[in-house]
Amino acid sequence: MGKDTITIPLLSEDDTPIPNTHIKKADLLPHIKSRLETQEKKEHPILDTTIPYRDNTNTDLKKQSLHQLIEKLNVEENLRYQKTAEDTYCNVYSYDYCYFSNVYLPTVWWTDDALERVLKGEEVEAIFGETVDRIYSSAIHDWFLQWGSSFGWKRVDSVDTLQNLVNTNGGIGIICAKRKVKGLSGHIVPVVPENANHKAHRVNGVVVYPLQSQAGKLNYNYFSEARKDWWQDDLYSSFVLYYHD
Repeated sequence: MGKDTITIPLLSEDDTPIPNTHIKKADLLPHIKSRLETQEKKEHPILDTTIPYRDNTNTDLKKQSLHQLIEKLNVEENLRYQKTAEDTYCNVYSYDYCYFSNVYLPTVWWTDDALERVLKGEEVEAIFGETVDRIYSSAIHDWFLQWGSSFGWKRVDSVDTLQNLVNTNGGIGIICAKRKVKGLSGHIVPVVPENANHKAHRVNGVVVYPLQSQAGKLNYNYFSEARKDWWQDDLYSSFVLYYHD
């Protein structure tokens, strides 16, 4: 679902994307109808002052506040994230997790015409259905490759590295996979810090199934072994691992 093609990014001499200084966030404003207990206005940030933001005071508080955020969002029970006959909402949950962590991940993105104007340095207002539309997980996979570095995301090479970065720094980890069949939904999942009650799965000390939190066909506040290495499934043509402080 959503955008399935994306422009190839400029690369530096070592083949890493060059951040684009003209690109801007495509965020809508919080909406009074965008709430945990409804399925309305999912393209907007949640308007709820009781949801905790990540506390960036120090690493321990970063990690503690992320667990408090997971508890409050409560993806297993809150109506916002429950699957419907039409769709599942891994992208919405991942967006909310990042939004309250003060990290940018799109849940809407610029239309082609609006993007062209943004890249020319024009001021473009994010208007749903006009200048921005929903972006789904397969397209978010491509968004990471093109635009991720412009918003502070760093690509990593293994789930072990990703889990260790999240644990050490209290940062945000993402696994995002793209479906082979164009138009079908991929999947996107936050990788979250371990604590005394929730652990990644290791073999010989190496993380093989990181600690994750997800919306989807099944919703989990925490899981590691429950879905094994889902990103390697034959449904997907590619996956990416990204980290943000």
